[in-house]
Amino acid sequence: MKIVRISVAILFATVAIAINASAADKATAMKAGEAVYTKYCKTCHQATGAGMPGVYPPLAKADYLKTKDKKIIIDNVVNGLKGEITVNGKKYKGVMTPLPKQYTDEDAANVITYIMNNWGNSGPVITAAEVKKIRKVAGKK
Repeated sequence: MKIVRISVAILFATVAIAINASAADKATAMKAGEAVYTKYCKTCHQATGAGMPGVYPPLAKADYLKTKDKKIIIDNVVNGLKGEITVNGKKYKGVMTPLPKQYTDEDAANVITYIMNNWGNSGPVITAAEVKKIRKVAGKK
């Protein structure tokens, strides 16, 4: 019985450590992502993520971020986006340029994490490995 209690205690401690590490990773990604957003994305999508009505779609409370697979969101950011999309019931048709090559996979992951977890959005933490995989696939097109 004592061994079971010790095993359960170790399990809970391991889970608590993993949750705390994950929260720290997310906080670090959010801070780094904010810096990239401020330098590159803010001009169009605005500091508040509200976008510009009729021109640039909002990121704040954006149903697009909730309903699209994260691979699509990653692709949109790293490879750009052309054509019509609907965000929060409004249509936008324009061009979003790709994130410049000067930004690393880590930078891209951080800015996407920031966007997906800011302004009323609640999404996953994106990793550099996920970004790299999408860039690799796009490079083969």
